[in-house]
Amino acid sequence: MNKDNFKSRSTVYSNNGIVCSTSPQAASTGINILSSGGNAYDAAIAVAAVECVTIPGMCGFGGEVFSIFYDAKTGITRGLTSTGAAPKQATSEYFISKGFSSMPDTGPLSVSPPGELAAYKYINENYGTLKLADLIGPAINFAENGHPISPRAGKVFQDSKNRLKQFPSSAKIFLKPDGNVYKEGDLFKNNDLANTLKFIRDNGIDSFYKGEIAEKIIKEFKSAGGILDKDSFLNQKVEVYEPIITNYRGYTVAENRPPSQGMLLLEMLNIVENFDLSSYEHLDPNSIHLMIEAKKRAFADRNHYLADTKIKDVPLEILISKEFAKVRKSTIDINNASLDIHPGPIISEGTDTSYFCIIDKEGNAVSFIHSLYSGFGSAFVAEGTGIVFNNRQQGFRLNEPKHPNNIEPGKRPMHTLNAYIVLKENKPIIISGTPGADFQPQGNLQIITSIIDYNLDPQQAIDSPRWYSIPGTHPPEINNPYLIQVEPNMPKYVTDILSKKGHSITWGQEGISHGIVQLICVDQKAGIFAGASDSRGDGYAAAL
Repeated sequence: MNKDNFKSRSTVYSNNGIVCSTSPQAASTGINILSSGGNAYDAAIAVAAVECVTIPGMCGFGGEVFSIFYDAKTGITRGLTSTGAAPKQATSEYFISKGFSSMPDTGPLSVSPPGELAAYKYINENYGTLKLADLIGPAINFAENGHPISPRAGKVFQDSKNRLKQFPSSAKIFLKPDGNVYKEGDLFKNNDLANTLKFIRDNGIDSFYKGEIAEKIIKEFKSAGGILDKDSFLNQKVEVYEPIITNYRGYTVAENRPPSQGMLLLEMLNIVENFDLSSYEHLDPNSIHLMIEAKKRAFADRNHYLADTKIKDVPLEILISKEFAKVRKSTIDINNASLDIHPGPIISEGTDTSYFCIIDKEGNAVSFIHSLYSGFGSAFVAEGTGIVFNNRQQGFRLNEPKHPNNIEPGKRPMHTLNAYIVLKENKPIIISGTPGADFQPQGNLQIITSIIDYNLDPQQAIDSPRWYSIPGTHPPEINNPYLIQVEPNMPKYVTDILSKKGHSITWGQEGISHGIVQLICVDQKAGIFAGASDSRGDGYAAAL
């Protein structure tokens, strides 16, 4: 199969720096930061803040952050998690008393304490070279003076209309005065958010967590029936750590630790490493079948075993081990789809999101994903702040006391969010990720194998048609029958053969359900960066 058949645009090359973002304004902002002398970490803060303003249904200052970053000076790769723990009133008994049989997906009760701004502070204080006030300046400009709605953002506005209408504080910002939604090309402003960001610029990020802004948010949550309290903000911490890793065909893949579900990518890679994927052509139905079967097993293990490792003991090292992968591989039949998957035996004792990646001329690399979870998250805005909050509490189990991910105070919910970097000889080779909830690890698997096993260039890898296996990890849906959603340009002979193997196929639209990948590949010997941005989104790869 001609690998260029699906290529929509050219790969972008540079030796000075690349920023890949789904927001055109954010990509341009990042390049401006690099060209003015900032490093990849400075650019990451500025890009993230502008994305929060320009694609407000996908990420925001009321959301959370997961990142993997490589420091060129020390050669150290680190993971970062900035997401809040459940408030002290968050118990199964409390939610059941409010009439819930599963965790709410809208409103103040669905919100986890936000970690977005805390991540900025940590990155700026530990790796940045420019003032934080200057880095959030472009976001303030776009919030105050407005920006045209991009096509993908317009779709999220449309899809979220009924959710936003539930809350007057949200509707007055994100819907027009006549109640209609903002559409592609409309100028959108958020003056309340601009004022909030100006206050943070002048008074520091601590003012969000323990100052005037925090007090305003807590008051609004309380009046709306929420349970976020003072401690929810005061206790917000950024966790920085050695990422979890595996070796895939001689490459080191670094991922986020739980409560991220980054282990899914590592387990899937470990399983498919037992098969010679390169013996098949790219998009060969046998290769896709093996990856789908690996996905089913990894997700079954995640749904059974994973939780916040700060609260529960999780057999993480076993789940991402080569030995465990061999056990899981042994249950795969090359000719037949599995329809009933159980978690693997333990013998020894993460739909709307935004992702971007950056590399600077020194080789510092940032793989960064941030989210509100659903479109516009909880759809709840704290009156006067302009900030819409996430609905990540939805990720908890409710009234399953024996399950490790059952809700309880102080626990962080399991997340779909994960970012990754692939290294060779301890230097970044691939910096990538995607939004798309449970598509994320599946999409990341398809990108990595496309590059390592099939030698596709970055834009070829991104533009190739994708598959998406459901169900995933959303608690109310995990027992649904297996279904494979494929994009419209997937060759029909591929789906015909997959159907014969027993996979149920449905044809889905090209778009968020199949991710919006941003990707940078690095030729370390030549010192050349190759960037690609998904045509399924609105952004681009910007080069310096």
